[in-house]
Amino acid sequence: MSEVNENQPLGTPTWLDLHVPDVTAAKDYYGRVFGWKFDENELGTMCLLRGLPVAGIRPGDAKAWRVHLATDDCEATAKAVLAAGGTVVEEPHDVGELGRTALVVDTVGAVFGLWQGRAFPGCRLVNEPDTLVRNDLLTASAARAREFYPAVFGFTLDGNPDLPDFDFTFLRRPDGHEVGGIMGLPGAPSVWNTTFEVADTDATLARTDSDVTPEDTPYGRSATFRDPFGVELSIIARP
Repeated sequence: MSEVNENQPLGTPTWLDLHVPDVTAAKDYYGRVFGWKFDENELGTMCLLRGLPVAGIRPGDAKAWRVHLATDDCEATAKAVLAAGGTVVEEPHDVGELGRTALVVDTVGAVFGLWQGRAFPGCRLVNEPDTLVRNDLLTASAARAREFYPAVFGFTLDGNPDLPDFDFTFLRRPDGHEVGGIMGLPGAPSVWNTTFEVADTDATLARTDSDVTPEDTPYGRSATFRDPFGVELSIIARP
């Protein structure tokens, strides 16, 4: 269990929100799958576990789980995105007293947000069942992505000996902490994939009405499926 009470270091996945056209239907679905409760604030619908925000839901047509990476200076990081060849889609702006945010696109076309917390640091619970456990960039242009993210966030890159048959690279903060990875997949669109930890992969899948078969990996029993809006997400029960 990890409770977060302050802003995370630069580049750490710190907030995620689901953009779908029907918030009420999304609340019904994710409340059933993860046992979340819900509340409202300036960021939209808050998904709560034990009364603490673990994600958000907002009305929109993007149909995606969108990750936000932490920054202590939204303007400076947005400029670093531009300098590295990316695009700023929404300029840095305040979200009430909660924090400051921007929406950007990397050099391989993946969209992600920036979050500079003030009153709100982001996900208050992570790395426990029914919360965010990791994010990985899936892309057909892994080499270009491996240039962009170290330039913007100071990440170091590490290979993965556990997956020798895959083009997978760990992303690590300067302090050595792993914050995610880049998975090279020929022909794949560039998108940040969100993985939630669960206590029991099979039991959680049964609540999704998905016919996906779970897979045992070196890191736990996992599955990737789509919600009723077509949004892809992953779950894993770690050993």
